[in-house]
Amino acid sequence: MSNLHKFLDYIGIQTYVLRPSIKPDYKSSSETNWVELEKEVSNCKDCELHKTRTQTVFGCGNEQSDWLFIGEAPGKDEDLKGEPFVGRAGRLLNEVIFSLNLKREDVYIANILKCRPPNNRDPSQDEIQSCTTYLQQQIKMISPKIIIAVGRVAAQHLLNTDLTMAKLRGTVHSYGSKSIPLITIYHPAYLLRSPSQKHKVWSDLQVVMTLMQ
Repeated sequence: MSNLHKFLDYIGIQTYVLRPSIKPDYKSSSETNWVELEKEVSNCKDCELHKTRTQTVFGCGNEQSDWLFIGEAPGKDEDLKGEPFVGRAGRLLNEVIFSLNLKREDVYIANILKCRPPNNRDPSQDEIQSCTTYLQQQIKMISPKIIIAVGRVAAQHLLNTDLTMAKLRGTVHSYGSKSIPLITIYHPAYLLRSPSQKHKVWSDLQVVMTLMQ
C-alpha cells in the first residue's frame, strides 16, 4: 500500500487498488500448430511403415531457425530414440553444424520420411508422397533462410530431379515458390563409409557460409 493510500485509510476514506490483470497462459498459434502437426504425424498410418516403426521421428531443434537440415529417413538409432540424426551419423552431422559456427540446437533437423524403412532401405515413392505434406508444413512454419539437403535422396526429392549427387552438390539450388536457397551435402552415413570424401563437404560448406553472410 502506498503512503497516500495509508493516509486516506487513516482519515477514514476507503480506497480501492486495482489488481494487475493476469493474462491467460495461452499457447501461441505457432506453438499450437507444431503440437498439432507432431500429434498428427505420431498417429499417421498413411503408408505401411507404421506397421514396423518403433515410433515416428518428427524433427528437432530451433523452430525459428534460419537453418533447416533435411535428411532422407530415420535409421535404427533414430527409430529407437525418436530423434533425427543420432548415433555415429548424428555425431558427424553435429560436427558439420559446428563447422558452420552453430550448435545442433541452433538449427532445425528433419527428414523426408517420419518412419524408418525396414533395413534402412531407400524410401519408396509411395512412402515419400505419404510424408510430403508433413515436411511441407514444417518448412512453411520454419520459413528458413537456407535448406541443406543431407544426401542424394533428400536432394532429389526436394528438387524433383534424378540428377546424381556429383551434379547436385557444389551448386546453389532453390526450393519452392519462395526460392529458398538449397545446398546439397553428402550424407554422414556415406562419409563414414568413404571418409576420403569429407573434404568435399567442407568445400560445400564454404558455399553455404558465403551465401549466409
